[in-house]
Amino acid sequence: MKNDWPAKLAQGTAYLKSADPTLARIITAHPLPSFRPHTNYYHELVESIVSQQLSIKAADTIFKRFLDLFGGSFPAPEAILAQDIERYRSVGLSRQKAAYIRDLAEKIITKKVQFSHLDALSNNEIIAELTQVKGIGVWTVHMFLIFCMGRLDVLPTGDLGIQNGIQRLYNLPERPSPVYIEELAITQKWHPYASIAAWYIWRSLNNTPNVG
Repeated sequence: MKNDWPAKLAQGTAYLKSADPTLARIITAHPLPSFRPHTNYYHELVESIVSQQLSIKAADTIFKRFLDLFGGSFPAPEAILAQDIERYRSVGLSRQKAAYIRDLAEKIITKKVQFSHLDALSNNEIIAELTQVKGIGVWTVHMFLIFCMGRLDVLPTGDLGIQNGIQRLYNLPERPSPVYIEELAITQKWHPYASIAAWYIWRSLNNTPNVG
């Protein structure tokens, strides 16, 4: 995927530009999407939990302190479970987030979450597997699918930025519902490149999510 990723983005962008005149105006004003898939799935999910409801600066500071608990290296799941919650609280993590990270580690050890087979699963199957973890909801998995796994046809209908961007771009009287957004994606022919459509909608608001 690494070598042909720019070509995939270019192909998807050209498709959307042809399919949706409204989106085409945003595409023309911005470069190709800058996200690039990688396979650090475990790292990505831990960092996404740390970053929830925090500014980029605060999240970066707390994540660095979290790593310092393990000598600056990213910890194995067993190492995460070996630390008690109070240790995590000492570096700025809430009790709840510490519990979420420990739950992820436990589910990796017990193989309820298996990163080795995610690439073979559908988006919905990945959502079902990862949302078993406390603190990981559908929005988090949508971001994981787009920005980590590089899935090109993900539409985060529950994202506030997507809702606000669509309301503005398509001159809607109110913020659209997830069902409306799904229908819009069909009528505007965003599939099979809904992830790229989402990226440009975020860019229209200069509001691409912080995903680690």
